Order: sequence, then structure tokens, then C-alpha cells
Amino acid sequence: MTSPAEKYSASKRRAARVATYPALEDFMLDVGFDLDDFQREACEVLERGSGVLVCAPTGAGKTVVGEFAVHLALRDGERKCFYTTPIKALSNQKYHDLVSRYGADKVGLLTGDNAINGDAPVVVMTTEVLRNMLYSGSDQLRNLAYVVMDEVHYLADRFRGAVWEEVIIHLPASVTLVSLSATVSNYEEFADWLVTVRGQTEVVVSEHRPVPLWQHMLVGRRMFDLFHDADAAKKHDVHPELLRYTREMDRRMEFTDRAASGWRGGRGKRWQPPPRAEVVDRLERAGLLPAILFIFSRAGCDAAVQQCLNAGLRLTDPDERAEIRRIVSAKVAHLPADDLSVLGYWEWLDGLERGVAAHHAGMLPAFKEAVEECFVNGLVKAVFATETLALGINMPARCVVLERLVKFNGEAHVDLTPGEYTQLTGRAGRRGIDVEGHAVVLWSPDVDPRHVAGLASTRTYPLRSSFRPSYNMAVNLVGTVGAEKSRELLESSFAQFQADRSVVGLARQVQRNVETMQTYGADAACHHGDFEEYFGLRVAIADREKTLSRQGVQQRRSAAVSSLEKLRIGDVIRVPQGRRAGLAVVLEPSAAGFGEPRPLVLTQDRWAGRVSPGDFGGEVEVLARVRVPRNFNHRSPGARRDLAAQVSATGLDRHPDRRRNGRSRANPGEDAEVALLKVRLRQHPCHACPEREDHARWAERRHRLQRDTDTLRAKVAGRTGSLARTFDQVCAVLTTRGYLSADGEVTDAGRMLGRIWSEADLLVAECLRQGVWDGLAPDELAAAVSMVLYESRREGDDRASVPKGPISAAVDACAKLWGEIAADESEYGLSLTREPDPGFVWPMFRWARGEPLARVLASGHHDADMPAGDFVRWARQVLDLLGQIKEASAASPSVKETARKAITAVNRGVLALQSAL
Repeated sequence: MTSPAEKYSASKRRAARVATYPALEDFMLDVGFDLDDFQREACEVLERGSGVLVCAPTGAGKTVVGEFAVHLALRDGERKCFYTTPIKALSNQKYHDLVSRYGADKVGLLTGDNAINGDAPVVVMTTEVLRNMLYSGSDQLRNLAYVVMDEVHYLADRFRGAVWEEVIIHLPASVTLVSLSATVSNYEEFADWLVTVRGQTEVVVSEHRPVPLWQHMLVGRRMFDLFHDADAAKKHDVHPELLRYTREMDRRMEFTDRAASGWRGGRGKRWQPPPRAEVVDRLERAGLLPAILFIFSRAGCDAAVQQCLNAGLRLTDPDERAEIRRIVSAKVAHLPADDLSVLGYWEWLDGLERGVAAHHAGMLPAFKEAVEECFVNGLVKAVFATETLALGINMPARCVVLERLVKFNGEAHVDLTPGEYTQLTGRAGRRGIDVEGHAVVLWSPDVDPRHVAGLASTRTYPLRSSFRPSYNMAVNLVGTVGAEKSRELLESSFAQFQADRSVVGLARQVQRNVETMQTYGADAACHHGDFEEYFGLRVAIADREKTLSRQGVQQRRSAAVSSLEKLRIGDVIRVPQGRRAGLAVVLEPSAAGFGEPRPLVLTQDRWAGRVSPGDFGGEVEVLARVRVPRNFNHRSPGARRDLAAQVSATGLDRHPDRRRNGRSRANPGEDAEVALLKVRLRQHPCHACPEREDHARWAERRHRLQRDTDTLRAKVAGRTGSLARTFDQVCAVLTTRGYLSADGEVTDAGRMLGRIWSEADLLVAECLRQGVWDGLAPDELAAAVSMVLYESRREGDDRASVPKGPISAAVDACAKLWGEIAADESEYGLSLTREPDPGFVWPMFRWARGEPLARVLASGHHDADMPAGDFVRWARQVLDLLGQIKEASAASPSVKETARKAITAVNRGVLALQSAL
């Protein structure tokens, strides 16, 4: 711009902007940098008085818009702004950012752990805190002008997402809402809903990444670009050189497999990915560190660090190592020395000092925070992380590596979605540091580069509501606005908004399925008789046999548990399966209270270790007895040899007589119902049809499609007015149990329930009303309440053992109450309250008694020690619930006092440190 006319024109535009948006001009002087176009546009919307939804990629700078809302509130003097975040770590981070800009007197913090200056004009808080304020009609809501909802796409979270919708629906109409979201593909739908519930709301979308992202694949030791250029990326065209090389690799492996099969009559060597230390070394040579390497397994992350250490990898210099030690010392200064050794502190610190670390939910929070700080400061160069890092605090890298494109979602191994791929790779590229970010996918024979190209090029990350009425929500709504208005509010949720739109598509799918089933039915028709009736008998037999099989497995496991608990020192038993199969002598019976029984045994092969019910197919029989020396040392090879010789000298067979064993374990007789069904099957005219199995294949397809169609029909019926109907069912359960009166008023018990914030809200309230936790000591109370919160990461048929005495009685009473609640829910077509899990009772009991961390972690329900991070997370939830119990109106004075003492007993060691942080 050189001519006077151009300069004059620019100055006029600037003056017009200052006149139209004076607050924004002040703000820009304050922040000290030029805003991107989308940031300026969103801020202008706010200054015009409208709400705004901002959708932009990770790291694009969305929070500037939230900070402008803070600026507007402070500029006007009398008005307030609440800045909400989904997790405490983000709240703490944003609080410190705002304090450094505006001063501690103008900014407050409210989370489950901290309450600092809560009456300040600007308060940072977790979303749950604001929800609780809205329900209680807090005075702090007076003069509230702006609410910033950072990471608003969390409303898709199936556990906590409902909180976001509750806040958006219940905020007073005078409040301007600032919604900050990751890039979602259905932002128009979300914005349409915001307009219906919040009034004037404008959408500002930016697809532009401030730091360009380059996609690569690492094939063996060679790195390839996924796309040749930006145009190829838009068309999903994979780089020809990468396609050629991966096809060549596939051919080589096929040839190797065939050759191995021909020469040795066996299978060829499986594909081995490059060692993780080699991948990190390759990234370092390419100048791509610091990097986050995503491995969808906690154990995999820890193993990766160990592999790097074993390979002698070192990525730091002496100055960096000194700074790492300083950061770590500050983070763990209050941890007892004994706990540090239990937590593997020295091995962890060795990795950290070399520049490599793991990051996952199983780690102690203090360790995770040290890793985050070291990584952000460029001291740690390679972090092996689970996907939870992608949802956490700001921790960008130059490069992101995906080891696999499949993850375990808690139920099955599933492919990454384009949205998840975008979220993970969004960490690559640090604004103001890196010119470009890099995403690297490791190639393997089952990863097609074209599939990766599709993931990298697709921008589909739809926002799906997870909103559903809960008991706590119902009593709060009814108590605040009454039952009728509550229904209207629920009907205005994003969940119902989406459900109403989706019914049309579902109805179309049902019609298509019905037409296809008619075709399958014609193909399955048999001239001998009614094949549908015949196939129904086959299905009934299969269903009954599955039920019997499940019952048999549970009975055999119960028999194994019961017999293992009765074993004594010197009993000779037979381990029927696994690597330790053979005779074994019991060295140490199972310790009471350590979950399932796991006696210490010595096998004939001189192996000493613990066996569990999973090693046995049923009842464990004592075959003989031998004398075990009083002070037997199972770590001494000589002692093991002598005792193993005694076991062999019993003359018992190493392996059972399989034929006789098979007969003894066979069913004494076939189930009567199955036998009758089989007789009817053989007598059916279609049984003699020579094309019976062809007909059956078509009938099976029709049967599967019928099941799918029934599910779709249920969805169609359920989605029309579904939330109001669920709300009525929830209210019916609450009325049955005395939390709502017959005329729909909230009772005293209901008001108490409205102050309990837990997934098991009704179960907690019932335990308090029925006195389930009365008379318990502080350590017993902490242990007993843990079962309504804890949820094991593993599925298992066996129930964890609990300490005998008052705790056992409280656990049984709580389980009985759950059964009653579940029966009521079933009667009204609900399934809201999860079965309580006593798997955390022993660890919590030991911790509250003051026992060392090592013993506490070893007393988890399953074979392996409980990860420290899991222990801290569940224990913090126990502390939170104890805090609610000591304030609960239905709790007796003695239980309230016990809860206070329990909080003091639990809040020590690693938990006290976490509170301080």
C-alpha cells in the first residue's frame, strides 16, 4: 500500500471499525497481536449483542473469543462473566491465564477441589459447578451477562454431556452464551438448536489450521508423504510412490509366506512393525521431535518407554536433565519416600531425564502433570500416550504418530473414525513455534494407504447429544419449575431436537428392510411345510443352549473359587490347563480379602507363583498331602527342587485321565427343554427336506434383518417425544419411592436427592434414608460408599470379596437396595442405576486405615496391582461423595460426623498432594 488514496481509504475503514466496535479495539490493544479473521468476526458478533458459536480446529485460538467476553463484562463494570471448562486442569490453566492479565482481585475459581474469590466479576469453573448454581438459584448468578462454554462439543460425552445441555437450557435469557467448539460437521444443526433455546445466535466457522499439517506414512524404515500436494489431498489421491512401495512390500511378504509354507510346512514370520525406539530415532533424524506417539493401551505406553530405555535412547542434554529434575522435585516434594518406590518413581524419572515418557489415566496425577510441564517446555521429546491426551490440556507437538488405526472402545476393537483421526492429529504443529505440523501413520499389511487418505481428508465429526433425564435432574426440575414446564424444557433439548429430525430416515430404513425380508421369506419357502416355524425351533434350541452354557461357566467358576479358599499348606492339587499344568503343592493359602483366592503353589516343574480360579475348569480336588518345611523359602532353587521331588514321589499322574474326566464332567442328562425342542425339530416335515440348509441360510438372513428392523421400530417409537416419556417414567419411580408426592410435589427426601451429584444418585439417597451406612467407623464408611461409584475396567463374572463384619453387611444391604431400585426401574421400562461394584472396597478400606500405598494397590480385585492413577481418581470421587454425605439432610448426625472423620482419614499422602495441586 503506497498511494495516499489507499492510505486514506484504510484509515477511514479503521476509524469506522473503531466507531462501530470500540470494545474490540480496546481489547486488541490489550492482547497485543492482530486477530485472525474468524476471531475478529466472532468478537464483532459479541459486541453487537448476539450469542456466538465458534467452530475451529484445535490450536486455532478459539479462546480469544471467550477472553473478549471477559473483557466486555469487566468493561461494563457491574456485569459478570463465567468461563466454564470441562475438566479441572483446564479450569486451573485458564484461571492462571486470566489472573496474570486482569489481577487476582477480578478473577475467581470454582471447581470440585478449589473455591477462590467466588464473588469476583469473572469466575472460571467446571461446567458442573454452574449447573449446580442454576438448580440452587445461587446469588452468584445476579448480574451474570456472559457465559463462555469452552469445549462445548463435550455435550457428546456419554457420561457428562447432559450437564452442558442443562446449562444451555436453564441459563436466564438475559445471559449471552459464547460456545467454543472443535470443528464439527453438523454445526448448522447445533446452531439451529441454539437459536431455538437461546435466541439470536450466529455461527463463525474456520476450517483453516494456523499451522499447516502434512500427512506421512512410515513404511519399515522409509518415510513417505501421503499426498503429493494439496490438490491431491482434496481428491484423496495417495502419493504414487507410497502406493508402489506398499504394494511391493505386500508382494514380498506374500512370497515369504509361500516360501516358508513350502519349505517348512508352517506359516511364515508375521509382520513386525519397526521398534518404537527406532521410530523415535527416525523422527529425531528428520527433525520431527517433540512428538506424541499414540498407542491405544496403557500397558503399551509403559512398554514403549521401557523399549526406548533398553535401546539406550537419550534425547536430552545435561541442562535439560537438570531442569527436568527441578520440575519433578517440585511436583513430588510432598510424596512419602516409600510411596515413590512403589510407584516406580526412579524408573519413570530415568525415562523422563532421557526425554521419553508415558501419559495415560493409570499414572499418578503428579507424574502426569510433570510430563505435561516438561513436554510443553520442550524438555521431554517423545510422549507415548493413550487417546485421552487428545481431550486434555493444551499440549501441542511438532509431530503426532499413530501406531495403529484400531482402538478398544471398552467393548470391542473398532476402527478410528475420521473425527477421532482429526482430533488426534490436531495436536501436531505448535503455533508460533513450528512452520508446519506432521502426522505419521505406521504402515502394516492391514493398513491401506487409501484408507488413511480417506481418514485424513474427511471432515466428519458430528456432534451427537447424550442427554437423558436423571433422578437428580428430575427432582431439581420439578422443584424449580414444576412437572409440566419440566417436560417442555426437556422437549427443547438438543437430544430431542436431533431425535425428531432422525425419525424420518429411520422410518425409510424400516420400509426398505420389510421389502427385503419379503424377498428372503420367498427364498426360504419350503414345499415340505412351514419353514418359518421349523427355523423358530432351531433358534429356540440355540438360545436355550447358550443360556445353559453361561450358567455352567458361572457354576464351575464358583466351585473353583470356593475350593481354592479351602486349600491348606501341603495340599497337593492338579492344575489342569495353561503353562503351569500338572501337579502342585500349596505353599501359602489364599489371603482373605484380596479379591478372588490366589494361593501360592509350587509345581512339579519347580515354578513357584500364585494360581487363580481362571486356571481351573471347576472344583479343585485335593489329591494328597505332603509336608512343607516350616520356614520354606520358595525363592531358594534347592528348596524348590527338594519339595518338587516330594510332589513327584506321590506317584500321582501329572495330567488327569481325560476320558474319565470328560465322562465325569458330562451333563448327567440333557436339559429337558432342549430335548423336547429337538424331538419337535426332528418330527417337523421340513427336517427331511434335501435343501433344508439352503432354506436355513435365507431364513437366518431374514431372522437377523427382522431383529434389526424391530430395533429400528423401537427407535422410531422411542424417539417421538422420547425424553418427556422417559421423564414421566423417572418421576413414576421417584413417586413410588417417596421423593415426589402423589400430586407431583418434591418431598423432603426429594430435596435431599436434589443435592446429590452422582451417577448413582438414587442409590446413595436410599442408602442414607434406610440407614445402610449407620454405625460404621470412618474407614468402614469410606470403603462402603466406594461401591456405588467404582466401575471396574474389566468385565468379570466373579464378585470381589470384601472385609467381613460391618462392611460386608453394608455392602450386602446396598446391593439389596440396588436390586429393589432395579426392579422398580424395570417395571417402568428404565435402566438408569448401574449395579454397585465392590471392587474398590478393599483398597479404600486399607487406605482409610492408614496402610502403606504398596499394600493398598496390591489389594485390587484383579490379579495385577491397581494403577496409581486409577486409585487416585476413584479415591477423589469417594472424597467428593463423603463431602456430600456430611451435608445431606437425610443422613443421621452420627453418619455426618463419621463422613467428616473419613474425609480426614482418606485425604492423605498422594491424595493430599493432589488436592494441593
